[in-house]
Amino acid sequence: MNLSAFIAQRITFKSKRTFSKLSVRIAIMGIMLSLGVMILSVAVMKGFKSEIREKVRGFSGDIIIMKYDLNASYENSPFSVNHDTLKSITSFPEIQYAQPYALKPGIINANNEIEGVVLKGVDKTFHWDYFKKIMVGGKVIDFTDSLKAGNQIIISKYIADRLHLKTGDDFLMYFVQEPLRKRKFIIAGIYDLGVEEVDKTYVIGDLSLIRRLNKWKDSQVGGYELRVKDFNALDPAAAKVYDSLPVNLKSWSIKEYYPTIFQWLSLLDVNTQVILVLMLCVALINMISALLIIILERTNMIGILKALGSTNWDIQKIFLTNAAYLIGFGLLLGDLLGVGLGLFQTYTHFFQLDQASYYMSFVPVELDIADILLLNAGTLVICLLILIIPSTMVTRISPVKAIAFQ
Repeated sequence: MNLSAFIAQRITFKSKRTFSKLSVRIAIMGIMLSLGVMILSVAVMKGFKSEIREKVRGFSGDIIIMKYDLNASYENSPFSVNHDTLKSITSFPEIQYAQPYALKPGIINANNEIEGVVLKGVDKTFHWDYFKKIMVGGKVIDFTDSLKAGNQIIISKYIADRLHLKTGDDFLMYFVQEPLRKRKFIIAGIYDLGVEEVDKTYVIGDLSLIRRLNKWKDSQVGGYELRVKDFNALDPAAAKVYDSLPVNLKSWSIKEYYPTIFQWLSLLDVNTQVILVLMLCVALINMISALLIIILERTNMIGILKALGSTNWDIQKIFLTNAAYLIGFGLLLGDLLGVGLGLFQTYTHFFQLDQASYYMSFVPVELDIADILLLNAGTLVICLLILIIPSTMVTRISPVKAIAFQ
């Protein structure tokens, strides 16, 4: 152990002086609170982005293929995709699967109430993995019995509450076309996505029913939903799909299909960056104040060390090492605070939200070890680099005056 580290250790752990004790404690508390807030800010931001992204992806896929026309209504224009073209698209390494769907507006009449909805038709190839997680009652449509599946429907909790419906109830749904059509459905399940734009609009049913109502061919669909294996590769995957489509088809990524939601998510990054900068400033101000007080308190020691031949940099290293010990202790407490509160929220969902405004009923937290380590390392390095400036105060201290300083 060199002299600078030895003296710094003595100052930190064995000093009996009390003049700087309060400022040191305040500095440690500042580091603790700053790091704790930074960890929670990043974890909540990532949790929000991950949860809401998965909600939208779970309902609409990552890339949507539709017919290229001027149709802006909920009801899709039918098209058929050549088998080789579809096989080529799904063979891209970024694509996990493709599933057909179709949309048809309708009106539900139940319990003397009416509600306008959009029936989303799916078939036996539909992946129910995410829907099974958000079901609050009943089960998903069973396509093993095609006749039974044609009468089953899944509605949202929002619609079920408005129309006073529950699993097992039946109702009539009217489809406005010429001639007017109506069908009787039995509620197989109730889902709760938490995204009001979706919950108040869509019900899930059988794709073959929409084909019969619209007199489509068995090969015709309203669109395809593609799922990518890695969401970070969505943009290049969407570009490849778009380039491979025939001229009568077009595709959107989920970011383009729900721009408002993803623009809102992008704003979370800005908010988090502002919080990180502010918290880092709080930590720096506290540490600079504590370091200056410690230097003033050790004026006699600085004078003696200079008289014995120590360089200014040797003395600066003593106080920077002392600061590193204090910052390290503050970071440890900050980790306990941030990670502790994060785990508490993860397992208890104690802090609640208004689902209508935030798309979920609780504050989501996604703790990442890499983020925590980067925040710790970044805070330590930045603080020590900035503290080099106030530590230069030792260069202005004269050995003769310092030794006589009381």
